[in-house]
Amino acid sequence: MAKTAFIGLGVMGFPMAGHLSAAGHSVVVYNRNTVKAEDWVARHGGAAVPTPAAAAEGAEFVFSCVGNDDDVRSIALGDSGVLASLAPDAVFVDHTTASATLARELDSAAAAKGCRFLDAPVSGGQQGAENGQLSIMIGGEEAAFEAARPVMDAYAKAMILVGPAGSGQLTKMVNQICLAGLTQGLAEALAFAARSGADTEKILAAISKGAAQSWMMDHRAETMLDDRFDFGFAVDWLRKDLGIALEEARRSGASLPVTALVDQFLGAIQKRQGGRWDITSLIRLVR
Repeated sequence: MAKTAFIGLGVMGFPMAGHLSAAGHSVVVYNRNTVKAEDWVARHGGAAVPTPAAAAEGAEFVFSCVGNDDDVRSIALGDSGVLASLAPDAVFVDHTTASATLARELDSAAAAKGCRFLDAPVSGGQQGAENGQLSIMIGGEEAAFEAARPVMDAYAKAMILVGPAGSGQLTKMVNQICLAGLTQGLAEALAFAARSGADTEKILAAISKGAAQSWMMDHRAETMLDDRFDFGFAVDWLRKDLGIALEEARRSGASLPVTALVDQFLGAIQKRQGGRWDITSLIRLVR
């Protein structure tokens, strides 16, 4: 079993670190909110420490899942950051959805210290994290990936090494672009069906095995029709992710007209104080 550290105990990191402990790995945790870290230790054992550097000391693998680029830099760099104490050949795996630019920056910083880095954003949401059924898209060197794979198995149902550093983040951008379009399409379709007066339950039964079928339709159509959004993947989070994708598109010259439009719609939900609602709340703009 591996000596590991986990940085960031939010709705994703808390259960992910728990799966590492349940699998028998030694886990040291760090979280800015020390109460959350103490709660994790009370439930899972291990130890909580005051800085990311302290968490990384002696670890073979350090995992992080925080908020954005600035948050990742704050826990990775500087005298109290992960890379300040990470041992040579140890692997730093960042599960945060962040920019590809940051991933390449951290890969270079890790290499300069003789360490290895993987950018490894996840898909599957809070439910996937709690069930240990996340899909992980990974950028970095194959040797680092193969070393970390057996440890990440504790909370993954699938993981793919896509390419060099930054490739995991680029893949997550593709995922979120798809998610935005699918969610808006489903919102419009359900609002259209309901407005027509047709039997929406029968309509869904008729189309759910054809080309329009999706995970979102299978798991969220009913709650969308019931106007329930106090769960799931928050509007604030998707808007943050789409901002990263749109910035990357500006850099590469890619065109994302639908994504840009859905981003505006998410902004309208935020103005309705719905930033913490599930993203399927987009239906409230069209029903």
